[in-house]
Amino acid sequence: MSDQKRAKEFFSGLFLTAGVTASYFVFKEIVAPYIARNIDPEWEHNEQARLKAQANLRRLRQQHGEGEDGAPGADAETTPRRKTRAPADLVLNEYENQIAMEVVAPEDIPVGFDDIGGLDDIIEEIKESIIYPLTMPHLYRHGGALLSAPSGVLLYGPPGCGKTMLAKAVAHESGASFINLHISTLTAKWYGDSNKMVHAVFSLARKMEPAIIFIDEIDAVLGTRQSGEHEASGMIKAEFMTLWDGLTSVNSFGEPARIVVLGATNRINDIDEAILRRLPKKFPVPLPGMEQRQRILQLLLGDTKRDPEHFDMEYISRVTAGMSGSDIKEACRDAAMMPMRESIRQHRTSGAAMSRINPDNIRGLRTEDFFGRRGGRVLAETHVHVRKPSTVNGQSKASSDGYEDVEDEADDQVTTTST
Repeated sequence: MSDQKRAKEFFSGLFLTAGVTASYFVFKEIVAPYIARNIDPEWEHNEQARLKAQANLRRLRQQHGEGEDGAPGADAETTPRRKTRAPADLVLNEYENQIAMEVVAPEDIPVGFDDIGGLDDIIEEIKESIIYPLTMPHLYRHGGALLSAPSGVLLYGPPGCGKTMLAKAVAHESGASFINLHISTLTAKWYGDSNKMVHAVFSLARKMEPAIIFIDEIDAVLGTRQSGEHEASGMIKAEFMTLWDGLTSVNSFGEPARIVVLGATNRINDIDEAILRRLPKKFPVPLPGMEQRQRILQLLLGDTKRDPEHFDMEYISRVTAGMSGSDIKEACRDAAMMPMRESIRQHRTSGAAMSRINPDNIRGLRTEDFFGRRGGRVLAETHVHVRKPSTVNGQSKASSDGYEDVEDEADDQVTTTST
């Protein structure tokens, strides 16, 4: 009788345990998500962010694994191997999941240092003082903390001169985790969430270090603090500066975190002074010079059909003085359209179908194509666009913001003729 009682108690306990376990999993997998979906208005958004972050980190893990195995074609000089934990092994909270969607895989950026026209001195200094200390700190161990990677880097200069493109090349070739931080990511409708997003930026960067946090148009989010600005904006700046260079900016051994904030702006005077102090490395990216314009033209027109007898690369590089790299690209785009436009009009005049145009019969690019749609030769002969720096008493004259003051020789010729 006692044995039957013990068996009955055993099976009762077993069924009770199974019932409690089943109830727990039912509540966890069905009831709790249902309640969360109906109570939390941000549940769906956070769940989508979590899934997207996992997919992004999974792809980064695959790239990370290839780097550890030594993928063919990897450049040991410009793409150091990362010695950090696989991204997919990270445990992230809901705010870090949203920031993780901003992590950029190097293979997603088709821009390298070789694709930048000029800026060789800046590129070399970025490699030597930022990328190598950040990704290979053991090479700079003899210098102690003095040779560690700087906490912040600022690229500034006129619009269209290659600041963002230079940041893309750093993301592609550095080998560090690259967080492309958008301003919209930091803004939230709930009070205090923006501060938590800023905290998540640095907590995620610490988990994935070495890391680079890129902020384009940094003056828009970290501009000069004013007494009349919104409270949320001031809180974001304060939180950013505290985490960037505060008590928690070093680890338990007193070593600085391998995190670099990379900013780009064309309005350096609008950035807060405290932020500028945290950006010790500043690289001016000015308007391209003669050699740089030639390099830009060679890259832009590398695969463009040209007329060797009627195209002068050196002349084009001289007449584009004072233009930014973006302006030169648009000028090349317009000029490359001229031969195609002529061929289209000829076929249209002859009544032939557009589909019968043979690309091999389209003429090559000429120098005159850079001087407008009509009357290119006349414009080239009557208006000389060659510019040179103005001189006063034999010295070059330049403006205070780094722009060269240029004059047209044609204007000098007109003045001489009138006198």
